[in-house]
Amino acid sequence: MVERLRGRAGQEQRKRRLARTDGLCERCDERGLTVFATVVDHIKPLALGGSDEDENTRNLCDPCHVEVTAEQFGHAQPIKGKGIGRDGRPTSADHPWNRA
Repeated sequence: MVERLRGRAGQEQRKRRLARTDGLCERCDERGLTVFATVVDHIKPLALGGSDEDENTRNLCDPCHVEVTAEQFGHAQPIKGKGIGRDGRPTSADHPWNRA
């Protein structure tokens, strides 16, 4: 088990790691988008034996973090564009009811 920094030391570590990319999401940046990072993500998750070192982290926005975590742990991808129309049907084109 990896011992994680907590309290003020953990906050300083997170702040330092976010500053590495000027607080921007690394995945969005690769696609030419400018989006603020909100999560310091472990490339190899701690739960799967990854280390809590700077080299094993990347800065991600919430949507990228959800996608990456789903991929890493074999979960279904979230349905984008959640919501329902006046008829009560899902508005997302990704929803199984709206697929051709």
